[in-house]
Amino acid sequence: MNNKQRNGTAMVLSVIMLLLAVGGLSAQDLGVAAVDDTANILPVMKREQLQNEWLRWRLDNLIPQLMRREGIDMWLVINRECNEDPVYLKLVPQATFNARRTTILIFHDRGEKLGVDRLSASHFSFRGWYERAWTDKSKTQFENLADIIRERDPKKIGINVSEHIAFGDGLTAALKDKLVNAIGPKYASRLVSAERLCVGWLETRSPQEMVVYRHICGVAHDMIRDFYSNKVITPGITSTEDVEAWIRQRIVDLGLECWFSPEIFIARKKDDPEHQKGWYLNDYAEGPHIIQRGDLLHCDYGLKYLGLNTDMQWEAYVCREGEEDAPAGFQKAMHRAQRVAEIFMGEFKTGRTGSEIAQAATAKANAEGLRATIYTHPIGVDVHAAGPSMDGRPHGELPESNAARGALPLYPNTAYAIEFMSVTSIPEWGGQDIRFGFEEQAIHWEDGCRFIDGYQKKFLLIK
Repeated sequence: MNNKQRNGTAMVLSVIMLLLAVGGLSAQDLGVAAVDDTANILPVMKREQLQNEWLRWRLDNLIPQLMRREGIDMWLVINRECNEDPVYLKLVPQATFNARRTTILIFHDRGEKLGVDRLSASHFSFRGWYERAWTDKSKTQFENLADIIRERDPKKIGINVSEHIAFGDGLTAALKDKLVNAIGPKYASRLVSAERLCVGWLETRSPQEMVVYRHICGVAHDMIRDFYSNKVITPGITSTEDVEAWIRQRIVDLGLECWFSPEIFIARKKDDPEHQKGWYLNDYAEGPHIIQRGDLLHCDYGLKYLGLNTDMQWEAYVCREGEEDAPAGFQKAMHRAQRVAEIFMGEFKTGRTGSEIAQAATAKANAEGLRATIYTHPIGVDVHAAGPSMDGRPHGELPESNAARGALPLYPNTAYAIEFMSVTSIPEWGGQDIRFGFEEQAIHWEDGCRFIDGYQKKFLLIK
């Protein structure tokens, strides 16, 4: 390790220790960390420094491991400005916002002793991240690339083409044609899909990322506690649209990104004349949707911070006059959902496919009468991210790409939005069924799957 790497590693560790120091307690009421994570959000320059240290570790450690796992000794990432490959911006340092003209990154594995060369056969350099590999400008960019390939003579050349996995399908048809024409039949015959290499690069989290992910989820949990409170909601006055706008504004005010428009849903007893057609009032009726006492609220929202995403669904209850907690039927619904999560995460075994995990968990949950439907997805640098889809719904109800992604195996050090619903009959609502949505972030480690920052154990109450 050189001095630059040592200094960078020390900086990473100092930030990690700061985050751990403020996040060691457990909030008994909700089962999440008892710390105001929003108070510890890093300024932009510190964020970029931290993400670049993560990237340096990932390039040095993950790229060799993943290329050897997939049997690819040369990997080409070729893309153009304004039409970037899904993996490209995750392979270059902050703050890079786009490819420049046509950008070509080359990874060549020369074996355990010599390691992986990182080259850029592009118009512009990456200042120490990639070695410049196009110096003779009398040759075209693709003539130069062909010379590099012939000189290094790789046996398998990975390119980003995939029938079903978008993350591995970033090479355009025109650029592939240029590549094939430049390298000729001998090397064109060695081209293989790098789809699983792309997935591996995007889904695998570094040790540093996994530690700091708790802080990121803590920020998201802090915000949930804020918007599910009387600071934001006044029963009979506040609408779901008001709460959604508050969330969007709060994310902007914190200097973070909102990855999709947040949603707040209302479940209400069906003797309400407006609520006769669907699970949630807002599923079908035009707004505004005013939050009333006795409502069950359901959120679906996510934010992006330090290049990593959250995607969460929590429940809140709007107490009627004199009520101190949600009715017993709702408490039962939450306990049933927690049991589904326990069963589901217990099925996470390295090497099993996403479909195998989802189907086994669904069968076990429903054998206990939990009436569960599982539709979990990976999360990380993207929200509906690279990795195995864990969807227990019948194959006829799934997009073709979901079925293909369900065949991907589970690897350790990967993150998931544990997402499902469990249906429960509520005695206080005359036996009316409610679908209790659940979504929380977890990491699959070598020894099993665990929530990153806890999960909701009790209702948030609005009084």
